[in-house]
Amino acid sequence: MQSQDKAFQDYYPDEFSLCYGCGRSNTRGLQIKSFWDGDESVCRFQPAPHHLAFPGFVYGGLIASLIDCHATGTAIAAKYRAEKRALGTDPPLGYVTASLHVDYVAPTPIDATLELRARVKEITDRKAIVSVTLSANGRQCARGEVINVRMPENLMSKNVTRNKHK
Repeated sequence: MQSQDKAFQDYYPDEFSLCYGCGRSNTRGLQIKSFWDGDESVCRFQPAPHHLAFPGFVYGGLIASLIDCHATGTAIAAKYRAEKRALGTDPPLGYVTASLHVDYVAPTPIDATLELRARVKEITDRKAIVSVTLSANGRQCARGEVINVRMPENLMSKNVTRNKHK
């Protein structure tokens, strides 16, 4: 069993750790962290003052980014789990977003820690469908569904291999 001290995103190959939302190597990015909580994954994020839409509330684009990256991380972790493999083992697995749908249910306060919870609705060899809720202070503020498609293994391996030889 892997430690819950390391987030899903901490297992990404360095070459795939640059994403604005979830890349641990992107010092200007959000650097979200996702973990298993039973059959769901959870991510907690504290918005900064510059994530403002208007006084007191979070910008909707941030909410979409959080849902997108948390769902994608969940898809990757779920595929490793389905294959009974430890996160980060070779060959690396990756997903990219094919579709992102977000419903904004209520204004999201900027001074609250946001909690995202994701559940895999479907996972196959080629795609994963993940539903996500985003809550603040126990109140659902947004929900989304992300369809992720699997990155071809040869693209993942080629990028990782090419960069290992630099």
